[in-house]
Amino acid sequence: MMNKHRLLTALFILCAISISASSFAGPFSKGSSRVSVALGNGQFLNDDYLILGLGGGYYLANGFEIGLDVDVWTGGDPSIYEITPTMQYVFQTPSVSPYLGVFYSHSYISDYSDSESIGYRMGIYIPTSEKAYFGFGVVNSEFQDCTDTAFNDCSDTYTELSFMFML
Repeated sequence: MMNKHRLLTALFILCAISISASSFAGPFSKGSSRVSVALGNGQFLNDDYLILGLGGGYYLANGFEIGLDVDVWTGGDPSIYEITPTMQYVFQTPSVSPYLGVFYSHSYISDYSDSESIGYRMGIYIPTSEKAYFGFGVVNSEFQDCTDTAFNDCSDTYTELSFMFML
């Protein structure tokens, strides 16, 4: 299980970075917002799923975003829906923008107990146009109260691909 002190330390670092960030104009600046779409696959109880997601976020300070993502797992049984509040910091550069973030996820699983996880993500955003970005990164997620036999492991590390539009 992920050490909660490490998560709190990461949250503190993200907040400190956002407060001390120098002023810059750009897509990740204070007052900007994003809309993102997700498409992926997953497995639960030996059943394969197509994962469809939609997310949004708002930059409270230069580089510092709070957001909410919603995922629907389709094509398998049981039905799964995830709601994930997020915080992340994006280091803006001309060519690629590294990011570091933390999240809490609550999964609603029909006919099973709900599941909660906390984790972190890191990667890079690559501009595809002035207001669109492709993201590539790594995610580590730790399931909380992991006693259900439905989970083979209480942690998961995977790559993530994303596409987002800045508003």
